[in-house]
Amino acid sequence: MKNHIRITVLIENTAYKVGLLAEHGLSYWIETDTHKVLFDTGQRYEVLRHNAEQLKCNLSELNSLVLSHGHYDHTGGLPGLLQAMRIPQMYLHPASLIKHYGRKKDTGLVEDIGVPSGIDESMLKKHVDELIWTDKPTSIADGLHITGPVPRDTDYEDVGGPFFLDKEATQPDPILDDQSIFFNTPLGTVVILGCAHAGVINTLNHVRRLTDNQPIHAVIGGMHLVNASEHRIEQTGRALRELDVQMLVPAHCTGPTPKAWLWSQFPDRWQACHVGKQFEFELAY
Repeated sequence: MKNHIRITVLIENTAYKVGLLAEHGLSYWIETDTHKVLFDTGQRYEVLRHNAEQLKCNLSELNSLVLSHGHYDHTGGLPGLLQAMRIPQMYLHPASLIKHYGRKKDTGLVEDIGVPSGIDESMLKKHVDELIWTDKPTSIADGLHITGPVPRDTDYEDVGGPFFLDKEATQPDPILDDQSIFFNTPLGTVVILGCAHAGVINTLNHVRRLTDNQPIHAVIGGMHLVNASEHRIEQTGRALRELDVQMLVPAHCTGPTPKAWLWSQFPDRWQACHVGKQFEFELAY
């Protein structure tokens, strides 16, 4: 019996269908034949709930909630979601709950970009049956896995911007909580990114090590190339070609220019990502 998986984009920066809402953020609804996973919550619960209803993704049926990292555009919907329902399982890295700051490119101001105020371990334990810390690779269910922290091996990738652990911007934030979801298919491994602050190529290399060097079939999600240098973008494209990735779906923080560049380099492998987009695969265990 074949087990299938469907990924529905609930929140992304773009929406092209009447009735759906877009915002700067990301959230996916991931369904296997027996398990339902919400990967990130976007900025606002109102947007998450609205799009989920429009796309017939019943949030009350979720089995597991996974956070890619602790930034507002991936966790802002948490308070509303936790108030609306009880979460059976929640997966997150411990560093998701620490303070995260970012410097705005246009104003130079340093702002709090972390999880919403009031979200801490004690609060989560009141609303979550099982809280699971992903400080290492972790399996969810039905062949779905979380990378845990990603080793930083390449010499051209960084966290993607001026991120800090303090309001004074004296301590760079390594964003150690950055993690992705992956699963195997008969065609190779599919990787779902939040923001890939660890570097998209670092992430793919890590996944290959975790899967005995299985080929990467598809990469879906934020690649955080929006602030990347021309050198980094070119090196990323070269590595994607060497990995022979068959399906590239850049989203959210990848940035419009890097998205266009990737399309020019991989026109037959590139796909758009927007609210309501769905992807279906066959799972291989």
